[in-house]
Amino acid sequence: MFFYYGGRNHGCGPRMGSWKRGPFEFHWDMGEAAGQRGGGRRRRMFDGDELRLLLLKLIADQPRHGYDLIRDIEERTGGAYAPSAGVVYPTLTMLDEMGQIEAVSEGSRRQYAATDAGRAHLAEREREVADLIARLDALGEERGRVDRAPVKRAMANLFTAISHRAMRGDITDETLHGFADIIDEAARKIERL
Repeated sequence: MFFYYGGRNHGCGPRMGSWKRGPFEFHWDMGEAAGQRGGGRRRRMFDGDELRLLLLKLIADQPRHGYDLIRDIEERTGGAYAPSAGVVYPTLTMLDEMGQIEAVSEGSRRQYAATDAGRAHLAEREREVADLIARLDALGEERGRVDRAPVKRAMANLFTAISHRAMRGDITDETLHGFADIIDEAARKIERL
């Protein structure tokens, strides 16, 4: 097994590299997809307080779970911004502990709904909430209707999943063929779109 990690990492996993085992070889370069053009770090879209307020607003509009929130924000921005699960889920826990949201069950998924205290907090900061939503929508308009960012993100997730699974050390030829089968099936589905 061979791994190469190029460029600076910034704690977000390998931006570029390759993985090879038998007939399988993968190469990736996620610098642009990760928003790190020219080796610099991209400024945060929202600080912690703003993200809490934004998530609270989206939950007040409609009960949701974490992935729904990530997807909604990504769609509103035309793929230009999607908060990571590593930021969203702890923020949801914090909002729950603050009494501004509460978990509600819908099947096997854990969704969150705004509490009266959460709605009151939104009312107190109505102007700021409107500015945050306007910022999201403006970014989406700027990006236009057609953008490849969601595809780049999905490809980066695929390569990260493969590399993390491969690093566990117990990878077999059967596992590698499983990788190939999944990727081939995805390719066939994409060709039929």
